[in-house]
Amino acid sequence: MPDDVVAARATAEEESAFSHPPVDPDATAPYGGHPDQVIDFYAPKAEAGPGGAAPLVVVLHGGAWRAPYDRRHVSPFADFLARRGFAVASVEYRRGPADAAPADAAPAVAASAVAGRWPDTFDDVAAALDAVPALVAKVLPQADARRVVLTGHSAGGHLALWAAARHVLPAGAPWRADGPVPLRGVVALAPIADFEVAEKLDVCGGAVRQLLGGEQHFEERLSYADPALLLPTGIATTLVQGRTDLVVPQAVAEAYADAAAKAGEVVGLTLLEDVGHFPLIDPAADACAVVAEEIAQLAW
Repeated sequence: MPDDVVAARATAEEESAFSHPPVDPDATAPYGGHPDQVIDFYAPKAEAGPGGAAPLVVVLHGGAWRAPYDRRHVSPFADFLARRGFAVASVEYRRGPADAAPADAAPAVAASAVAGRWPDTFDDVAAALDAVPALVAKVLPQADARRVVLTGHSAGGHLALWAAARHVLPAGAPWRADGPVPLRGVVALAPIADFEVAEKLDVCGGAVRQLLGGEQHFEERLSYADPALLLPTGIATTLVQGRTDLVVPQAVAEAYADAAAKAGEVVGLTLLEDVGHFPLIDPAADACAVVAEEIAQLAW
């Protein structure tokens, strides 16, 4: 397919994904004192499948860990999952400096914002996952916190893979867990899953290097943050990737799957033809239904 056709399709896909109005959650609860330390909860809107209570899907949004992209853009996706019978917890977390670009900034301005905060972004994701069981019991009793699937898109896919690997973090890492997080599995959507490959491809304009604090910290922090170095996890993991993704190319997901295989772990890799980056979270796209099915296979 000609490059100009792929680029035009990618633009249309992005416009479609961001065309949906935000969907208000059924409840929001804090897991810390910062305004970004909150979780939105969506009650299941359809009858639960086998087992009565609805499986819980924890969603980590993308946006290159940059401040202009918050959980609102993934709320239609969270609502889509709720309408499929899942309970949903959509996590907000601290991203790049808040003054880097306004929330309504033009895409070019938003893309120039600094990615992530070290160590705040990681602090928040770890704290949020630790807080989910108690918060679910309090605000979303329809959810079965014993059946949890973790999903995330793009930068959120990285955070999902990382959060599932906290028990294999280097000794002394502040986020290291004593044992595997109790998950049914992880479904990572176009994840920034291998930092060294992503850096070589300049994914999201150098976002990986920014997340780790810049050139001077990249190598020393890589082993604490790169999912491809945190294997095997022992947790069922599937990557869903569009073959025509221009934002996070297919090679990044393939590199993670290869690293997992070398570590003795089988990771599923679902490649979607003629699909770019954003249809995976776009309720209007067929790819989004594929994602829901991948989650369901782990949840039920």
